[in-house]
Amino acid sequence: MSLVYLEYDFKINPLQPATDILIAELGELGFESFVENETGLLAYILKSEWRDDVLEDLFVFQNPNFEISWTSKEIEQQNWNAEWEKNFHPIIVDDKCMVRAPFHEAVEVDYDIVIEPKMSFGTGHHETTHMMLQHILDHDFDGKSVLDMGCGTGVLAILAKKRGAGDTEAIDIDEWCFLNTQENVERNDCSDIKAFQGDSSLLNDKKFDVILANINRNILLEDIPVYVDCLKKGGTLFLSGFYLEDLDAISSKCGAYGLEFEKNLEKNSWVAAKYVN
Repeated sequence: MSLVYLEYDFKINPLQPATDILIAELGELGFESFVENETGLLAYILKSEWRDDVLEDLFVFQNPNFEISWTSKEIEQQNWNAEWEKNFHPIIVDDKCMVRAPFHEAVEVDYDIVIEPKMSFGTGHHETTHMMLQHILDHDFDGKSVLDMGCGTGVLAILAKKRGAGDTEAIDIDEWCFLNTQENVERNDCSDIKAFQGDSSLLNDKKFDVILANINRNILLEDIPVYVDCLKKGGTLFLSGFYLEDLDAISSKCGAYGLEFEKNLEKNSWVAAKYVN
């Protein structure tokens, strides 16, 4: 007997970071599968797991910067893998790095990364991840200790390791991301990357040459002092997950804690910036 699911069709404006926040929150409520599209997100939950108040009190709905509406309908069980494969295409960054799923054919590039993202953020398709990968390709990681904060799939940590990084840690507050990172580091022969579930409170007394943090404006502003405290002398901090209009606020906060802005990349109004001490 086939299982009955409810499909929620969320219309989201602007798409990011609201989509990522919504996925994280829905995952905690029992939603099993997600498909991102041009207007927002399709989310699926077993009808037997659904309740009347399932969407009440979601944080993302309280944010005045996001406009989110939705409809729902019953559907029969689908082949989720086929649906996911249909919507996930490989990307190539600067002709040097390919991010692909296991079912995609490899091509000749310097760095071939195989990611199975499940419910985690970080396939390289989003502008912020793409630009952070560009920063990594342009930076010397040889022997450097690295932190990937808000790691999602672990793709940034994996590329840093493939670029010669030494001790590397990856941290995400979301359990799906933590577990997915563990799987992906194994899949890419980077099993010496240490993955942890948690937030910046895990960083007590740790020191890194390079910190990569692709999260969002508010968390970055809150945690920049922690990152600076964890950065070795002569270290580098890469930040993304915010818009161009937020760059001054991010740079001001970094400057207040002794970091110097070096450069930034911009794509579709998203920014990935580099700071040094």
